[in-house]
Amino acid sequence: MAFRRPLFLLLFCCGMAGGVSAQPTSVGTASPDTMHLSLTEAIEKALSVSPEVDQRRAQRRFASARSDQARASRFLTDLSFSAASSFAPGIDNVPAGTPDDELYLNPGVTNDWSIGALRPFGRAEVVAQQPLFTFGELSGNIEAAEHGVAVEEARVEQKALEVAARTGEIYYNLLLTQALDRLANRTGDVIDRAKKEINRLLEEGDESVDQADLFQTRLTEEEYKRRLVQIDQNMKTARSALRRQLFVPDRTTVAASSDELQPLDFSVHPDSLAYYIELGMQNRPEVDQAAAGIEAREALVDVARSDYFPKIAFQASLSQSVTLPPRPNPDNAFVGDSFMGTGTRTGLGVELDLNFGQTQARVEQAQAELNEVKHQQTAAQQLVRFEVEEAYRNLLVAKAAVESRDRATTISGEWLRTEQIDFDLGFGDTENLVKAVRASLEAEARYVEAVKQYNVAVLKLLRATGTLTDRVKRGTLVDSTATTE
Repeated sequence: MAFRRPLFLLLFCCGMAGGVSAQPTSVGTASPDTMHLSLTEAIEKALSVSPEVDQRRAQRRFASARSDQARASRFLTDLSFSAASSFAPGIDNVPAGTPDDELYLNPGVTNDWSIGALRPFGRAEVVAQQPLFTFGELSGNIEAAEHGVAVEEARVEQKALEVAARTGEIYYNLLLTQALDRLANRTGDVIDRAKKEINRLLEEGDESVDQADLFQTRLTEEEYKRRLVQIDQNMKTARSALRRQLFVPDRTTVAASSDELQPLDFSVHPDSLAYYIELGMQNRPEVDQAAAGIEAREALVDVARSDYFPKIAFQASLSQSVTLPPRPNPDNAFVGDSFMGTGTRTGLGVELDLNFGQTQARVEQAQAELNEVKHQQTAAQQLVRFEVEEAYRNLLVAKAAVESRDRATTISGEWLRTEQIDFDLGFGDTENLVKAVRASLEAEARYVEAVKQYNVAVLKLLRATGTLTDRVKRGTLVDSTATTE
């Protein structure tokens, strides 16, 4: 029976090498600069540094500034100041003894444009216009701009959900590689024990062992070494993916707070699918974005229709012209000098675009854009229903897989213990023992894979219902892998 134990160890190694290789596995040596993060902390950091979210926030700030501009246009829509400077001519042919205020009566007096007669001239004007009745143009623009802010706010939340879900999946990919790495290390230990045992039996001259067994073990060892390189590189890639997502320096290693991969503490709501669909319809930013877009487009339709009606406004202007030294300025209600004096214009103004054909076309364009957004809302609602249902059913499948893999792990462990006891008592079957060992280790690997898929399925359901980032902000996203440091 001495030969049987190394053989079973060898076959066990072969089974584990094949089972682990399908996943990237390895845990690198921790660097001095290591950042330990829980799932919640990783998502919070990703949201705070993500350029994708910041880009959407910048667009939201632009929409907010545009809304402020629209509100500011309600009062003194046109308030401007203009100033200009040049040269004014002097006057020539002035009869001696003629008072300045009577020069305009003398037809012989002329402007003198000679270089020596020119003098500095300046003119300043202030114009103010206050709309009184715009028949929906001003209020429509303000309303559309305000709803535009809501649209951009929804787009920010939409991108935040995407980043949060992606970060969570990367985080659990790292935990999965670490869990599978531990199984791979056990494989390496078994190979070493198998080599030592076979060499010992060969040295003792045991006839049940020959060089073929040693060569087979060495071939298995080479395969394991090849897998180990692959594991190491995949592990570095996994760590790099999380580091890039969190935008930490290359010299810093990002690690999970705990090496253990455990299922998230998440209970499916008793009302099941209907509850989550309703939750998605209430919280998904795509639905809010479409609703805000409809409100904005309806306001813009009113803006386009306002061109059918006259715009009434109050306007006032004040201008001042000065020449230095001053030119004679006649104080007369009917005669003035454009180079000197003060002017003002005040009153009500009415403006009406009489090209009603163009106005109708603009109204039809605005109505078409409104219909487009309404169709987008219908599509968004259907998409939310589909994504929530898909995420919900995938979660049920993942949950059943975890429970099944957990039971399989228990069963394979019981089988292995039974075979080991029988083998130690001398009446066990080597082939059954090899099968039991392989089943036990493969069950462990499949279990951690199922846990990772389950946790990702939970995150995807929370994203589909639009509640993932809210849970992170409130601290209600339970992360069973977090530990107190």
